[in-house]
Amino acid sequence: MLRLMGILMTLGMCAGSEAPSTRTAIIETSAGDITVELYPDAAPVTVANFIRHAEAGHFNGGRFYRTVREDNDRPEARIDVIQGGVGFDGFPGATPIVHERTNQTGLTHRRGAISMARDEPGTATTEFFIVMTDGMILDAGANGRHPDGEGFAVFGYVTDGMATAETIWASPAGDNNAPDGFESQWLNPPIIITRVTILE
Repeated sequence: MLRLMGILMTLGMCAGSEAPSTRTAIIETSAGDITVELYPDAAPVTVANFIRHAEAGHFNGGRFYRTVREDNDRPEARIDVIQGGVGFDGFPGATPIVHERTNQTGLTHRRGAISMARDEPGTATTEFFIVMTDGMILDAGANGRHPDGEGFAVFGYVTDGMATAETIWASPAGDNNAPDGFESQWLNPPIIITRVTILE
């Protein structure tokens, strides 16, 4: 019961509760801007990590490099996302962060969610993705997209600029120089991230 109340308070759903504190990030790209509302109360480690890299300028000159959609994803566990950040391997020397599961944060992979890309749990650094259509298969739990059942760490939602995200999602893909297995999903050319600004 206490855990449920904590989740409800995190999402600002309890009667009479104050709205959760949020931070705003503006992802400026060569295709337009994407404004994201971050939720430090729900995902403090992930939000702090994103803000730290943004304020250090690590995303400046980065890119959206991957689009996953019906024409290039595996049919048995299909998702619709765009992935970007510093680059596929992340910022050199970046410290991986603790994995904040969706069944702990109460955040889900609905349309507009921004979430961390990872390999094993606890390996995420700078790379993130934005969800284009509801994709709860990316949440923690059995029968999810990732076979380990840990899901991916949502840490905010797009509040403006989904049209820009749609443009990126629909952009030409296919590059034989992409990492193995990602050739059909690799944006060609990539969409440049000019900078990421964190508003006060």
